[in-house]
Order: sequence, then C-alpha cells, then structure tokens
Amino acid sequence: MNLETLIFYIFAAILLFAAARVVTARNPVHSALFLVLAFFTAAALWIMLEAEFLAITLVLVYVGAVMVLFLFVVMMLDINFDTLREGFWANLPLALLVAVLMAGEMTLVVAGRNFATVDVVLKHGPGYSNTKELGRLIYTEYVYPFEIASVILLVAIIAAIALTLRHRKDTKFQNPADQIAVRRNDRLRIISVPADTKLKPAADHAQATEQQP
Repeated sequence: MNLETLIFYIFAAILLFAAARVVTARNPVHSALFLVLAFFTAAALWIMLEAEFLAITLVLVYVGAVMVLFLFVVMMLDINFDTLREGFWANLPLALLVAVLMAGEMTLVVAGRNFATVDVVLKHGPGYSNTKELGRLIYTEYVYPFEIASVILLVAIIAAIALTLRHRKDTKFQNPADQIAVRRNDRLRIISVPADTKLKPAADHAQATEQQP
C-alpha cells in the first residue's frame, strides 16, 4: 500500500464518519457542521482524482453559501424537536425499507460489470483542462439532468422561504397586485381653491401681532 492509497482510505473513513453524524446527531447545528466536514473531505478526494475545479466549487458554493442557508433555515424554523422524536419509532419501518433499497442500489452499481473491470486510472496530459471537459459534458451529454437539478434546487429555495414565512398582525407588507391595480382617484385628491381669496399683507399681519397683549 503506497502513500496515496493510505491517504485515500483516511479521507474515506473521515467522510463516512461525518456522513453518519449528519443523520445521527440530535442537534441540527452539529449536523450542519458535520456536513461541512463531509464537504471538505469530499473536496480532498476530488483533488486526488485530479478534479480541482469540482473540489474548489464544492468548498466555495456548498460550504460558503449552501451551508449558511441551511443554518439560517434551521435557526429560523424554531422546530420543537421533542415533538418530532415522538414519531421516530412509528416511521422506523419505512425508514429501514428505504435504507435497504438504497443500499441494494449502491451495491448493484458498485458490483456491476462496468465497475468491476475498471482497474486502470486514466492519466491526462499537461494541457488537459477538467473545467473545459466538465462544461462540455454538462451542456452536451448531461444537459437534461443538469436542468432537472436546477429545477430541484429552485423548488428547495421556494420551500425554504415558504417554511420560514410567518404572517403576523404587526408585519407590514406590500401586495404587488394592489399596487398595479391602483387608480389615480385612489391616491390623488384635487382641491379647488377659490381665486378671489385675499390674504392679509405681511405688514398688516405684523402690526396685528404687535397689538396683541
């Protein structure tokens, strides 16, 4: 076993531990922090696979932006976790069924012929750009899965906003439909002032002010 293989196994063990703690930690903030550790470890594995662009993107986008959104949603929801834990045993059979199905699918993929015969790591030349190759694959062969993933992320953003939205009586908000349907008579009132209204000269007004006790 060479040094590269040893480092791979160390990173893989840390990644598995962090992923397990994401779903087993009781504190949601701790789960988010373990997810950050999993992202960093996955980025290190991608660097070992010569996918530097994906590794940097994972750290900048997911750790720097998505995890901040996760923490924001967790803190804004104010969920009573004691109530959620009451239904844990009732949902356990369904959760075990889903876990077994996922484990079976992963076993079939990893143990398939397409993966069992791969024993050579491709080495690219010095002029190879994984960023260029990634862009070519995304917008040619995987354009539809890429668009589907974008729609799923958009739905997740809308769901997070809907979950944190609270209607309060003292909250001021604007209705765009009412703003568009407004008429001039609803916002503007014209007052007719008679033209023969005469105001006192400034001198008479000052004299009257001096005569007052």
